[in-house]
Amino acid sequence: MTATAANLSHVLPLGSRVNARGRLEVGGCDLLELAREFGTPAYVVAEDDLRARARAFLDAVSARHRDYDVLFASKAFPCTAVYRLLAEEGLGCDVASGGELFLALRAGFDPARIYLHGNAKSEIELHEAVAAGVGYVVLDSASEIERLERVAAAQRTRQAVLVRVTPGVAGDTHHAISTGQADSKFGFSPHDAEAAIGRVSAAAHLDLVGLHCHIGSQLLELEPFVAAVRTIAALGDFPVYNVGGGLGVAYTDSQQPPAISEYVETLVAVVHRELRTDVRLLFEPGRALVANSTVTIYTVQSVKENVSTWVAVDGGMSDNLRPMLYGSTYEALLAGRPLAPASRRCHVAGKHCESGDVLIRDVPLADPAPGDVLAVPVTGAYGYSLANNYNGVLRAPVIFCREGTARAVVRRESYDDLAARDLE
Repeated sequence: MTATAANLSHVLPLGSRVNARGRLEVGGCDLLELAREFGTPAYVVAEDDLRARARAFLDAVSARHRDYDVLFASKAFPCTAVYRLLAEEGLGCDVASGGELFLALRAGFDPARIYLHGNAKSEIELHEAVAAGVGYVVLDSASEIERLERVAAAQRTRQAVLVRVTPGVAGDTHHAISTGQADSKFGFSPHDAEAAIGRVSAAAHLDLVGLHCHIGSQLLELEPFVAAVRTIAALGDFPVYNVGGGLGVAYTDSQQPPAISEYVETLVAVVHRELRTDVRLLFEPGRALVANSTVTIYTVQSVKENVSTWVAVDGGMSDNLRPMLYGSTYEALLAGRPLAPASRRCHVAGKHCESGDVLIRDVPLADPAPGDVLAVPVTGAYGYSLANNYNGVLRAPVIFCREGTARAVVRRESYDDLAARDLE
């Protein structure tokens, strides 16, 4: 059995190490000390990991294509401090709601580099986006074309738009995060996209600049991306093409996703081959930017032996819903003895009143005991996003760590927060 820090180095945040006291450090901060200072559960984010991955995307694209932008797919980690850091690194932003737009603007993103997505945008959200001066709206349905035309006309402006095409390409991923198949709630089929392109081109207050496609999330093979570009290339010649995101990451020691440079090289090559070398090319990484930056820490509350060994922690489906939604798999290790060889396979269970509240099954651990701090890597994508208050559990803080200094950028909720929206 392998579950030591040495075996899991490629899923831990960049710069993680075992310190002289034999404990796991993230961003130069001892996880046991963080647990004592900030409590558990907590999302621990290595700032330098976020910055390094943002720079890796920018460097990979700029080395291969002249006219481009890299957009943070912010649904992955819609935290103001994360928005602000990635804006500082020079990224644009993809938002999928009025709330994400609010956060992106509050964090300092240039509205002109914000793209509004979503398959069911309300008229209010469209008004907010146009009034804010967002650069682009990605159109997802025929009725949305009509709504946005009304909104832009009411504000006496022209709004730049892209048409989202569902290319009929399904990557190898969970059905709930597959978006490019023919039977999808997202976008226009290639046939319907032709009609949509005609309608948008005739609209008085919409400026069609290009096409968008996105085929799914947590994809570990590159061929589906190539097939999607080939499909949209047949729909006409446009100045802008947004090839979406979806690049997968390593959640376990056995997963080996394509490198950022390999992913970019593959997509740029097919764009140059099937389209032109002078188009404006957009990428929308989310998970591949933020997932590996973060480790969630928990305190073990009990260890129970029956048919299996059950290790119960003080969080669960309130801070990481992905195992319950998608059957997602994770690794784990004990922060206080990360190099100790695993002695048994355990199920890591949450504290919620559901038998399905199991974070990890059959994970090898080194003699876990109540009071141990358990570290679960690769929780930067969709942990914070999907957090909830089931059983009245307080949502966890977000702790940024860099060069041994830790700071809370999102505080832990209080009981008063649970009632903050009550009217009586």
